[in-house]
Order: sequence, then structure tokens, then C-alpha cells
Amino acid sequence: MAKIILTGDRPTGRLHIGHYVGSLRRRVELQNSGEFDEVNILIADAQALTDNFDNPEKVRDNIFEVAIDYISCGIDPKKSNIIIQSMIPELTELTFYYADLVTVARLQRNPTVKTEVGMRGFGASIPVGFFTYPISQAADITAFKATTVPAGEDQEPMIEQTREIVRSFNSTYHCSTLVEPEIMLPGNQASMRLPGTDGKEKMSKSLGNCIYLSDPAAEVKRKVMGMYTDPRHVNVSDPGRIEGNTVFTYLDAFCKDEYFAEYAPEYANLQEMKEHYQRGGLGDVKVKKFLNNVLQETLEPIRKKRAELEKDIPYVYEVLKEGTAAGEKKAAETLAEVKHSMKIDYFNGDEWLVSQEKKFAEKAASADASKPSKSNIQLLRQKAAEARKAAKEKNK
Repeated sequence: MAKIILTGDRPTGRLHIGHYVGSLRRRVELQNSGEFDEVNILIADAQALTDNFDNPEKVRDNIFEVAIDYISCGIDPKKSNIIIQSMIPELTELTFYYADLVTVARLQRNPTVKTEVGMRGFGASIPVGFFTYPISQAADITAFKATTVPAGEDQEPMIEQTREIVRSFNSTYHCSTLVEPEIMLPGNQASMRLPGTDGKEKMSKSLGNCIYLSDPAAEVKRKVMGMYTDPRHVNVSDPGRIEGNTVFTYLDAFCKDEYFAEYAPEYANLQEMKEHYQRGGLGDVKVKKFLNNVLQETLEPIRKKRAELEKDIPYVYEVLKEGTAAGEKKAAETLAEVKHSMKIDYFNGDEWLVSQEKKFAEKAASADASKPSKSNIQLLRQKAAEARKAAKEKNK
């Protein structure tokens, strides 16, 4: 079986460093590993419209922002297809068929859906499109026969729902058409869910606690220096806590040992810095300055590449167009297999015509067989005439 990756993002804004450590960095590594036969990266604009239906321009404008972020981070259009979701009509049709395999109660139990609904404050006014997006996501994944989905841990319930749909479909239609995907979590624990700069559990555009990949160096520094740390670490001499300290969580996600030689030579590695902070004598400002240097080292090549791409938008347009065309071809192949398994590919060959011809021919033959034959009718008439004659003679 081919090894295929499907991953992606909703184009509701520029991508931030949470996206980078959570999936983007890993995507580039996997793309370049040579271990996968196909890499598909979906810009999920149709999914983004489920809670931005009244502002489609926001989604439309951010497609280019996301595509530029992808390429700036190292996604190579020669190795990976960057696909616009809404331009693949087969995904909508697959979603429609899969919806018959999932109950409302099952969607209501999906932890990711419950969390997202709460964050957006929908209450009882949940758009149906948003409520059913686990089914849409299953269509995305299965359309490309993805075996691997690199994603954060918050997406595990979504991937499990996809696997349930795959098993239900294959069982219902007695086939092996759809492929069960596996989630690939970030290797670095800190990267699984990077908190916001304010210490909130999740980095979110709506909460305004993000560091964007496209942020200028000065803006990154401003955000880092204002980060949440340990509120009880008032004086430099005070012992500090590492757990729940956003600065150290970010260092866990981004720091490499080689950065210390240049930016903090008094430490050999991050563990030594942590131990110093915990016993006291290391101030938050110094740690934040070190983190700023680490982030600038990571983001500067991305900013540089982004500046080049922003001057060549037609190139980005062609990347999107070609990637989407390749994606539609693959999705069309899967949809054809799905419809064949469901036996609703009516005009694909003459199988349906032949079966219906046979059915109605057999029906006609059965009807003819139940009718009295001509000779039987004549015999019945003769017997009836004889019976009438006998009755007349008896009455004389």
C-alpha cells in the first residue's frame, strides 16, 4: 500500500508558530524524508466558511497568506500538492454519502467539536456545516487515501471518527475501498499544543496571543518580552517554576543545544538553564532575551523567503492551481470507487442496463407462464359447451 500524507489548515488568518511546531515543521521533514509516495496539504477554505459564512472575503484573502507561509517554511510544490478544498467538488459528494454513516449523538460526543463549539459561543445556534465538519474532514482524508495525518493531539478524536466512518463504509458495502488513517503526533511533547503568549492553554488568533510566522523581528521581540512566566518569581533571587511557564514551554519546542554557544555560553544546554532558574538567581528578562534570539534564528529564513514570494504572486497562484488540479484527479478516482462499491455508478459501463434488462425479461416471462395457453382455452370452451348441452337435455 502506498504511504500517503494528508494534512492542512483553515485559512482564517496568517499561520503562527503554534502551527509551525505543531505540524508545519514536521511536514517539511516528512516531505523530504523520501518515505512517502504522496504528500497532500489542504487549505480547508470550505471548512473555514462554516463559522465565517458571513465573511467569505476573510477566507478568500487568507488562502494566499497560508500558501505563502507553507512555501516559506519549506513546503516544496515539486514534492507536495497544495490544494484548495472548495475547488474539489468530489469532497462535498463524499461528505454527503458519509453523513448517512454517522449519528447526531456520535457527533455530539466528539470532544474536539464540543471544545470548538464552546470556544465560539454558538450555544444552541450551531451551524449544521460546523457541527458536521468531522464528516467533511473524513471526506478530505479518505479522498486522498491518506495513511498518515500529521496533526496535534487535539485532532485525535477527529481522526478516530474518520476511522469509524471507514470501517462502517467498508463493512456496509462489503469492500475495502477506504483506507484507515493513522495520526502522527509531534515528536516534541511541547509542540503538541503550544500555549499562547499569555499562558492560555491554546494559541489562538481570536485571543490575540499568537506570534505569527510573518511577524517582523521587532514585533516578535515585543511579544516575547511581554510573555507570561511564573507570577511568583518576583525577584531574580527567587526560585522559579518551570511547569506552566510559557517561556520555558517555548524553549522546549524551539531550542537547540547549539544556540547556547552563541546566545548563552554560560549554559551547555536547556536543562542547565532550567536548573538555574529553579534554584533562583536567573531572571525572567534574561531568559526571555534568550528565547527571542532562538525565535529570531528560526523565523528569519522564513521571513526572508516570504518577502521573495510576496513579490511573485503569480508563482503562488500557479502552485495553487496545479496542486488543486492534481488533488481533484485523485479525489475523482476515489469517488468513482466509492460509487462503484455503493452500486450507484449507473452509467459506468452497461452493467446496470444489462441487469435491468434481465430483471424485466424474467418478469415478462413469468407473467406469460402464468397465462392459460391457446389450446387450454379451446379445451375449456369445449368443456363448457358440453356442460351446457348436458344441462339442456336434463331439463327436457
